[in-house]
Amino acid sequence: MDTASISTEIVIILVLILANGLFALTEMAIVSSRKSRLENMAASGSKGAQAALKLTEEPTPLLSAVQIGITLIGILTGAFGGAKLSVFLASLLNTLPFLRGYSDAISLAIVVGTITYLSLIIGELVPKKLALNNPEKIATAVARPMSAFVRINRPLVHLLGLSTNMVMKLLGAKPPEEPPVTEEEVRVLIGQGAQHGVFEKSEREMVEKIFVLGDMRVGALMTPRTQIKWLDIEDNDQYNLRIIRNTNHLFFPLARGTLDDIMGVVYSNELLSNYVPGRPLQLEKAARQPLYIPKNTPALKVLEKFQETGIYVALVVDEYGGISGLISLYDIAEHIVGDMPYLGEDEDPDIVARDDGSWLVDGMLSAEELKELLDIDRLPGEERGYFQTLGGFIVSYLGHIPSAADYFIWSGYRFEIVDMDKARVDKVLITRSFMQDENTHQSE
Repeated sequence: MDTASISTEIVIILVLILANGLFALTEMAIVSSRKSRLENMAASGSKGAQAALKLTEEPTPLLSAVQIGITLIGILTGAFGGAKLSVFLASLLNTLPFLRGYSDAISLAIVVGTITYLSLIIGELVPKKLALNNPEKIATAVARPMSAFVRINRPLVHLLGLSTNMVMKLLGAKPPEEPPVTEEEVRVLIGQGAQHGVFEKSEREMVEKIFVLGDMRVGALMTPRTQIKWLDIEDNDQYNLRIIRNTNHLFFPLARGTLDDIMGVVYSNELLSNYVPGRPLQLEKAARQPLYIPKNTPALKVLEKFQETGIYVALVVDEYGGISGLISLYDIAEHIVGDMPYLGEDEDPDIVARDDGSWLVDGMLSAEELKELLDIDRLPGEERGYFQTLGGFIVSYLGHIPSAADYFIWSGYRFEIVDMDKARVDKVLITRSFMQDENTHQSE
């Protein structure tokens, strides 16, 4: 047996396997590269990144060319198939008397098994693993030669593309209409980054809250009408000054007799800096025209309105034009970064985790934050806009205003009203429940 021809066959098979690995490496690197990183590299002048970007924007020609290469390599590998090597190995096995009758089958199995093993490891798995570990770097390295390969095979690539599109139309398949990046993908990336120390825990929490903010309405963030501290033009100056100094708020609605007769918004720092003891407070002169925002306005739209107008406080109105509440830039910022009590103000957190695994929750907790706390997708009735807070959910679910000590069980949680502020649900104890009946509730 000619050892030179056997060596040549081995070399050819190894070269074909390595070529297959190159195509697998290229395909995985281009497909898994992040466009944002390639764009940054391209902006810094990387020619390879620019070529990789073109391939990622229109991947069909690349995938077709790669498939052509892999198919040709498979055919060539099968054509060689180690036939001479198998005969040579069989001749060696024939020297063993107990294998003489099975030498051909055994040698063929060894050669095929070895080629298959090497093809999987060197031609597929290792290249793809390398590509996944550093896709952008590898993509920029192989993009330019692969672009040349695509151009060389353009006629065949074009034919394959037309054929593929024709079959897809016959099957009735349409390309998915999805954005290049989804909110869920960003959440996953932020989570992975936080696990590996790329992002701080506080950064991840703020990003999560911004996404939640995008789904919220003004009604879930505003200070409700019953909790607004306001100034009455009909009260004497000393009484209004006492309200300003005792509450430490930055601004106060100014009204005549009732919140439905709004005259404007007074900024406390501006008013107090201009106040001269013994002289009139001049509330009406200090009042500024407020913004009016419908209750169902998305929270991010309010933020845009604040930026456009330079006015950072708005009165929230219902469909009849009545005042429902008040919202400020401070309320939106507080949702993102967490509770920020005013100077000298003691403020209880909205959620208090207890040692027994339950939560003591403020009734004003937003519906979005409640879903995040309980890790649920939706609350019954929220799609109809019946409520925007935990207290509203409880009233909607029960169908009446509850009393302290009332409770109900829903979706594996027990909701017990701990405290009421007149007709408003103030504090709720939420506990995991093992009862299966979701309609269980009791009023005491």
